[in-house]
Amino acid sequence: MPDNVNETTGNRIGGEPVCIDARRVYDSCGDKDCLSDLPVYLSDASQALIDNAVNVRIRSADVLNVMLDIEPVPFNRGFYSIDITFFFSVTLDVFSSPTTAPQQVEGLCVSDKKVILYGSEGNVRVFSSDMTSESFDNQNLPVRSLPTANVQVAQPIALAVRIGNKKPYQKLCHKIPNSVLQHIGGKISESGERAVLATLGVFSIVQLMRNVQMLIPSYDFCIPEKRCESSTDSPCEMFSRLDFPTDEFFPPNVSEDTSGGGCGCGCENEAVD
Repeated sequence: MPDNVNETTGNRIGGEPVCIDARRVYDSCGDKDCLSDLPVYLSDASQALIDNAVNVRIRSADVLNVMLDIEPVPFNRGFYSIDITFFFSVTLDVFSSPTTAPQQVEGLCVSDKKVILYGSEGNVRVFSSDMTSESFDNQNLPVRSLPTANVQVAQPIALAVRIGNKKPYQKLCHKIPNSVLQHIGGKISESGERAVLATLGVFSIVQLMRNVQMLIPSYDFCIPEKRCESSTDSPCEMFSRLDFPTDEFFPPNVSEDTSGGGCGCGCENEAVD
């Protein structure tokens, strides 16, 4: 048995060093933002419902798209400003009278954010190609030496919503992608006298990354050990192999459901700085 193999497990203790090209995160930050009174942009049909509504309730929110723009910070080498534009969809319950069932409408919220992170320096231009079958490889456009910005966003928390009067500053000035506009019907209403203002809670992580060459130990190729099996069983035979869902019929006690080793009612999660 080779010297670099564990006699008990059979796994290699050390591997041959190999060079890989991978993205390295140079800087990152996490935020917990409470976005208050975001104007909700609606279609003409939805705006007509809002103008005659007696009440409105926010049901849910989601992230439709995020647009990023990155630029070097002047006189601060290696740092970059990242302009982030979030596009949120919100689902509203609109009540036309106190005794009728609500109607659901879809709206759009837009929010801006700017962060400054360290992304190191690079003075090269990267050229690459894509393989084309039975032809010359296509040459991609050269890439500048800017780092790559990456944003991770959790599903927004719909906190509150209210109806107010429209104001001039609530006019949408952003350029909205067509895929986002299609979510509310393809056009934003410019009429109406009443505005819907939503409050959302958003958790996000912003990263600056660069492609770098790193030397890492290589243990072996990732050869699958599990055999692919085609499922030809009948539905009843497949169902018979499922375990009985005992937890669904017998919910856990309070002591079992509390995380943190028996933490009581006074425990709270730490807020993200």
